[in-house]
Amino acid sequence: MVLANDQGAIMSLNMTAVRPMNLAELQSTGWTSRGVKHELRSNLIQAMQSGSPLFPGVVGYEHTVIPEVVNGILAGHDLLFLGEKGQAKSRLMRLMVGFLDEWIPYIDLPGCPVHEDPMAPITRAGREMVSQRSPEEVPIAWWHRDDRYAERLAPGTKFADIIGEIDPAKILSEGASLNTEEALSFGLIPRMHRGLFAMNELPDLDDLVQVGLFNILEERDVQIRGYPVSFDLDVCVLFSANPATYNRSGKVIPQLKDRIGTTIVTHYPQDRDLGIQITREQAIEDGVLEADPEYPVLVPRFMAEIVEQMAIEARSSKWVDQDSGVSARFSIANYKTMIASARRRAIILASEGESSPAVPRISDLAHCHGSALGKLELDMMGTHQMDEHQVLDAILSKAIAVVFEEYVDEHGLGEISELFAEGVRIEVGDLMPSSHYMEALKRVPPAWEKAFEVNAADDPAVRASCVEFILAGLWATDRISRGQRHGRLEYVI
Repeated sequence: MVLANDQGAIMSLNMTAVRPMNLAELQSTGWTSRGVKHELRSNLIQAMQSGSPLFPGVVGYEHTVIPEVVNGILAGHDLLFLGEKGQAKSRLMRLMVGFLDEWIPYIDLPGCPVHEDPMAPITRAGREMVSQRSPEEVPIAWWHRDDRYAERLAPGTKFADIIGEIDPAKILSEGASLNTEEALSFGLIPRMHRGLFAMNELPDLDDLVQVGLFNILEERDVQIRGYPVSFDLDVCVLFSANPATYNRSGKVIPQLKDRIGTTIVTHYPQDRDLGIQITREQAIEDGVLEADPEYPVLVPRFMAEIVEQMAIEARSSKWVDQDSGVSARFSIANYKTMIASARRRAIILASEGESSPAVPRISDLAHCHGSALGKLELDMMGTHQMDEHQVLDAILSKAIAVVFEEYVDEHGLGEISELFAEGVRIEVGDLMPSSHYMEALKRVPPAWEKAFEVNAADDPAVRASCVEFILAGLWATDRISRGQRHGRLEYVI
């Protein structure tokens, strides 16, 4: 929002500015009201002109999704974000708050359910206050943009939750008439008058509620139980939905679909490096720091690639229901678990001289069952009686094989396999000291050489991680076998 001072200059209104406290003071500033979509559009244009990041923290959408969001805001549309889970739909909707004015004035009317525009009140009480009092007697308060956003998850949502309902208590205690607004209890959307309202998972919304939303998008008013009480609402409505359910006949009423101005199709990261970037940034945002001052963790590139490749494999797996999708939270949770397992090893083995920083190994990924379970919807027609643990193991094996073949030259792998064929057994595990690997691999010298090809570092923890990568890659590509005993992995031929 901007105010014009006495000299006609434009002054930004911020938290430290002296804000008018009554209508007369507000009028003297030259402030004029504007609709929320006009507000979004104007502030978006200013952000584009200044070169400011439009959606900070959202990466990979610069040339696909964000241009469509910008066009939708400039067009003054209500928006639908259509995509599978974990594609930043909710984050994009919440970040639109940044295009609202930092503060807007409203009539400080006790008991009023909406934040009334001082220049255009929509309730009877608001209109009466402005018409029956002098401007000096109309109190003004201020509403911050962070409070002008509300969202709701569709499952279980009732008409009263987001539109409103007749309130029997008001009828009995206050004698309010059924056909007056005094008898109503407002839902979330009327309370977000002059703000943003987001409905997540639109297809799961009851038909009656969808009709109410249709009326808001079409007429911009609220009608409850057929009573002739309506309000000229100023609200930008946002929706999210999964394509599989949104496009299914009968899930969303056609009239509501027709009134949504812009549909924005989201997507998963289009390459693995971008996925790794998103995963790492979110892990840091969640407080899981690799560079912990006491127990730091150094993540080899190939380990980060395996974690991200697991999500890529899951998104094409015949065992996973692709209509449901595989959220970015799958990678993020697994990445954080991998770091946690490496840090746990460093804490437990610190007294035994384990080197620092801790370095994640393939055996740390065994703990990803705990973070991955529940994040995949299995395709019950294609699982062939495989449970979720087995599906996760198959996905991990494929991810290791893909990354292994990118890193390791085929030459020399046969020699390692031949040594295992002679009866060599190598035991590894997430709680084994890094020094153990040097002793164990004396029986398979070529494995050390392959480890050096992946990373030539002298650090024992890095070498241990590389050795496990080589062994796991040989197993994932069916060159050697692997068994599990007492929580440890044993590689044999």
